[in-house]
Amino acid sequence: QVQLVESGGGLVQPGGSLRLSCKASGSIFSIYAMGWYQQSPGKQRELVAAITSDGFTKYVDSVKGRFTISRDNAKNTVYLQMNTLKPEDTAVFYCNADRVRIGPASVELRFWGQGTQVTVSS
Repeated sequence: QVQLVESGGGLVQPGGSLRLSCKASGSIFSIYAMGWYQQSPGKQRELVAAITSDGFTKYVDSVKGRFTISRDNAKNTVYLQMNTLKPEDTAVFYCNADRVRIGPASVELRFWGQGTQVTVSS
């Protein structure tokens, strides 16, 4: 039905920057919120940042001032600009689309991307 494809992960030195992208495709009528979650080995998946269709944003405290989430509603694409990266940011980053409707009267669904690895190391 709906696929989320992430890109932009990789290896970067501390203090460096990366930009993640996630495009949603398929039978999409509307998406209320899109966001990024991170998961490190042995830890639960946690919200990093999210943005609604009307531009409201939310960030976890540890990334405020360093990460910026943005969204292109026409392209169903969400971005995460990550600056001043730290080793503790190392994780698999997952894209999420929440309250997705595949039709005007459909139920709201939730979808995940496959994840992209971000490694911050010298």
